[in-house]
Formats: sequence, C-alpha cells, structure tokens
Amino acid sequence: MRMRPRSLRIAAHVELVSLAVLLANLATAHLQPVSSLVGPTHGCAYLFVVVTTWRLRAAGSTTRAVAFVPGFGGLLALRRLAHATG
Repeated sequence: MRMRPRSLRIAAHVELVSLAVLLANLATAHLQPVSSLVGPTHGCAYLFVVVTTWRLRAAGSTTRAVAFVPGFGGLLALRRLAHATG
C-alpha cells in the first residue's frame, strides 16, 4: 500500500466535512433527515480512516493512535505519514 493512499485522503476529508455538517445541524435546526443521512456517512468514513491507517506499514503507533480522533484524526494521520516519508 502506498504511503498516502488517495482513498485515505478522501475519507479523511469526508469525515471532517460530515462532522461539521452534523454539528451545524445540531446547533441550528436539528433536522432528522440530515442526521439520518450524514450520521452514518460520518461513521463509515471514521471507521475507514482508522482501519486504513492501521493497515499501513509505515504508520507508527502514534500515527495509528491519532487516527482515532474523531473529525481531525485522518488529517493528522496523513500529516504524520507525510513527515515520516520525507
């Protein structure tokens, strides 16, 4: 697997954007259809980021740990992977 797979980048951004949408929905109208659509999307993106990060050989224990941070974990893991590879 490559150091920064495209799928990990996409999932990290989807995770962050979906969390922002969920929090904005919670702070404003709290519409059930938005929560029903974006909630599972966020959950799937989060799980994908965590599993993909754990499968990377170049990911150290700290990189794997930061992948568990909701919302920003995927981006933090990508940043650590970029610095680890040079």
